[in-house]
This record gives sequence, structure tokens and C-alpha cells, in this order.
Amino acid sequence: MNAFSVTLPSGATWTPTFVAALDETKCIGCGRCFKVCPRGVLELVGLTEDGERIGIDEDDDDDDEYERKVMTIAHQALCIGCTACSRICPKKCYTHAPAQA
Repeated sequence: MNAFSVTLPSGATWTPTFVAALDETKCIGCGRCFKVCPRGVLELVGLTEDGERIGIDEDDDDDDEYERKVMTIAHQALCIGCTACSRICPKKCYTHAPAQA
């Protein structure tokens, strides 16, 4: 299969890359990628000491239920391939790949 690509008005060919994976071991849960994503692809969750994911209520300051926060790919199908998340990530957690046509 060939990678999906677009011919731009300039005549140049562009191959968008879409979020494929996020390395949770590197993620510090800063939320920068969440704020920059225009499509709601990402979600911040809490990790318990057993590695279980739990939802976070941003209005509640009760952090006792989880050890740390990490970002997750909640709605991968909504990704438009802008790569804003990986460009802003200070820990380089993201992997992107072209869509197969």
C-alpha cells in the first residue's frame, strides 16, 4: 500500500503524518499537547501505582487517587496530521506515521 499524500497548490507533494503512538513512560503530564490539539485527540489521565488508568476531574484537587498524570490518545481517528502535539512536547513522546491509501 502507498502512503496517502496531497498535492499542494504550489505543486509540491505533502504526506501528512498522523499520531500513531505516545510513550507514556516519557510523558510528564504537562498538558501542552492537549492544549494545542485542535481536534480533541488527546486526554489526560491519572496512573495509579498499579498502572491502572483513571479519569481526572480538572475541577477537583484530590490527587490522592493516582501517582502521576499522563497523556493518552483517546480519539486517534480525529487526528488531522498537523503534528502540533509532537512539536510542542518537551519529552518527545509522540510517534507519527503516514496513513495508508
